[in-house]
Amino acid sequence: MSETPDFVDAPFILPVEPVAPERVGNIDLYVPEDAPGPSPAVIFVCGGPLPAELPWNRPRDWPVYRGYGSLLAAHGAVAAPLQLPLHEYADFPRAAEALAQAIETVRADPRVDADRIGIWFFCGGGPLISGWLRQAPRWLRVLAATYPVLGSRPGKELLPEFEPARALAEAGDLPPIVLTTVGREDPLIAQTEARFVEVAEQRGVPIEVIDVPDGYHGFDFLEATEESRQAVLQALKSVLDALK
Repeated sequence: MSETPDFVDAPFILPVEPVAPERVGNIDLYVPEDAPGPSPAVIFVCGGPLPAELPWNRPRDWPVYRGYGSLLAAHGAVAAPLQLPLHEYADFPRAAEALAQAIETVRADPRVDADRIGIWFFCGGGPLISGWLRQAPRWLRVLAATYPVLGSRPGKELLPEFEPARALAEAGDLPPIVLTTVGREDPLIAQTEARFVEVAEQRGVPIEVIDVPDGYHGFDFLEATEESRQAVLQALKSVLDALK
């Protein structure tokens, strides 16, 4: 895995005017220009686990997350992609702690409305949604996840506290959940998503499922189709609506 995969440099599928982020430790901040007051913020959990020694293990620099960051800023929200210490499955506890710390750093920024926060999970970062399902603070207005891993798979077993469906079954009141899935997902990942949706429906949890029937994992940087673009825009709209 030393060679740089094609997806690292693959462009975001939506045209967007790039916004230069402010780098604060493990956080990149994309801030709207001329915002009338404190703005809502969306924290992006970029996925993993990825070995620390990989030279391209800098997801904040990948065009897809720069695209999402610029897109959110263009729509009046602060975006904050993170670099988390998530290098192997044993790292989920420390990654969860780093995520919580980063969120508090973002909330403390005077340009951010600390009472209007969303968290958006991608790919292998999906298990980190678990703690926010068990205890959702009042300031957490929306949870989003795009082609996420939402449970253990053979050979990739999660600690019980990082099983999202289990966390969902134990949850109290929750903000809306926006889940984007793809029709051509790895079947083992798709099974974890289906179980999560099943538990959400059983519990009456507010969940919106945006499906991309012909999409692959990583559709938002691999497939510049109308179907893919509309899925990203629908997820964006749902997240922003929840932050109003």
